[in-house]
Amino acid sequence: MPSIDHELPIGAVAERSGVAVSAIRFYEERGLITSDRTPGGQRRFRRDVLRRLGFIQAAQRVGLSLEEIGEALSTLPADAAPTHAQWARMSARWKPMIEARIRLLEQLRDDLGECIGCGCLSVSSCRLRNPGDTAHQLGNGPRYLMGDTPPA
Repeated sequence: MPSIDHELPIGAVAERSGVAVSAIRFYEERGLITSDRTPGGQRRFRRDVLRRLGFIQAAQRVGLSLEEIGEALSTLPADAAPTHAQWARMSARWKPMIEARIRLLEQLRDDLGECIGCGCLSVSSCRLRNPGDTAHQLGNGPRYLMGDTPPA
């Protein structure tokens, strides 16, 4: 067990990370972070939990789900700060997914700017237009925005 000097109570973790105490508890319940308990049952967190919380916040800001975040964090040691190599391996797995999301966001920015600006949402070139709900055959979600091509 780490020295008490290297452990933080939940309030200090919340203050240092900017994450609400309730969210810290939630992340712990989901297995994204861990804590030790004092004999009185109080949570004590290793300082490396601050890095994990920062990672969780950044990942959520780019739209990753808690499931995706949890899968990534599960590749790191739960009882120690990860090494640089461990962080690099984990983040390398995400680069293709993040790059795909960047491309989608750029496409949304470029394609929807005019459509939202005019408010029509009905011109034949609009990527949201789906007459007859034909896109449902391609799967869930806004298929044409996601790169699928409307049938001829």
